[in-house]
Amino acid sequence: MGDHYFSEAPASAEKLRRIRIPLAGREVEVTTAAGVFSPERLDVGTKVLLDSTPEPPAGGDFLDLGCGWGPISLTLAALSPRARVWAVDVNERALDLVRRNAEELGLENINAVAPADVPEDVVFRTIRSNPPIRVGKSVLHELMETWIPRLAERSDAYLVVKRDLGSDSLQRWLTATFDDGFSVHRTATAKGYRVLKVRRHGNPPTAPVTTLGV
Repeated sequence: MGDHYFSEAPASAEKLRRIRIPLAGREVEVTTAAGVFSPERLDVGTKVLLDSTPEPPAGGDFLDLGCGWGPISLTLAALSPRARVWAVDVNERALDLVRRNAEELGLENINAVAPADVPEDVVFRTIRSNPPIRVGKSVLHELMETWIPRLAERSDAYLVVKRDLGSDSLQRWLTATFDDGFSVHRTATAKGYRVLKVRRHGNPPTAPVTTLGV
């Protein structure tokens, strides 16, 4: 059985490569490798997410869930140098690449770690993720149930999901699952992808939840 980008320890040859990507308003070179998600280029879904979400808060703890080689984490760290960015992935090779890229770009505010290494008391001012849809629905739902509740109050998660890989059904599931103190909206549609926003209003909400604008 071949490696998947969600393999913990890819057995394939690393095959390091250099690619150029836009990062927080400038173009930079980063290192990718075989055995991680989209090693040849910045994938379309991640680009849609980065292009259609607001700038992150100035500080606090941020989460990039399923970070791969790091385009979301690197962007968050560059835009919010006072924040602490948790780049989380099960793929050890991906985490090594995030660390390599962060060091080369002078971004000292990224912690690239396995999920179990995020301290339990950390709550997130924002979550940005191109989640690993191909792990299967039950594993994906478990990921959402683990991390979405760790949003700080009045904070947002942005998830990008391809329409034909189940974005609409995921939105319905998120709405049904996080029905107390949260709201779920689609905020962008581009190139076959949906961006879903999950906002935590409170626990429980202290005022009626109103519909948020796109």
